[in-house]
Amino acid sequence: MFRAAQGDSAPQGDAGAEGAGPRREPSRVRVFRAGAAVAVASPALSGRDRLAVAGPAEDALPLVRDVLAQIGPTYRPFGPAGLVDALVHGPPGLVSAGDPFLWMETTVRPGPGTGVVWLDADAERAAAPLFDRHFPQSYAQPGRPGVRRWAGAYGARGRGPLLAVAADAWSAPACGFLAGVVTDPQARGCGLGAAVARFVVDALVRDHGRAALMVDADNAPAIRAYERAGLRAEPFRAAAVDRAAAPLGG
Repeated sequence: MFRAAQGDSAPQGDAGAEGAGPRREPSRVRVFRAGAAVAVASPALSGRDRLAVAGPAEDALPLVRDVLAQIGPTYRPFGPAGLVDALVHGPPGLVSAGDPFLWMETTVRPGPGTGVVWLDADAERAAAPLFDRHFPQSYAQPGRPGVRRWAGAYGARGRGPLLAVAADAWSAPACGFLAGVVTDPQARGCGLGAAVARFVVDALVRDHGRAALMVDADNAPAIRAYERAGLRAEPFRAAAVDRAAAPLGG
């Protein structure tokens, strides 16, 4: 993973898609390398400062320690489960953080399908009640930092209330990120969640070469919807700086 996410430290470019909704200024992403390991520091990615890590453990361990000493303990390393376990069981400094989850990604455009559109500013505001009522814990919500644009699906023939939405959020130059997928419970089972996910994934792969997301490992309905959009899963874990241990890099 992150094979195409590696690159120079720079803000992402403008996707330039026709009819796209409002755009927000993205956060800067920094890339660090040592040997065959790479670490990608993404501030405020999905609600947290995160350090994505890939490569062999013998190279990743000193890299992560040096990077965290430089960028600070607010960053949470995450990556393939086996690699993060090796980091946590290495020299003191990191502890496991949270439950395992899935990283899902694809480099193949699934095709945008029909019945989904990019939302304008008024429609984005109209999407807020979906989160208030049905997904208040979502990091990606209308009006929050890091979200670039929203896609949405309405009722039959594009009429009626907004029933499902998905966001292009925290995307990096070579990896677009899908987040904030929510469907009105009254419309579940109609494929709308999969439709908005597919629409955004298609745009992300077109614009960035890769689309990805993070999802709880026990969220089977969401995983099935993302699989229908062409994403494939890998078990991931996260770690955090052990504040009781000696300072990293010290």
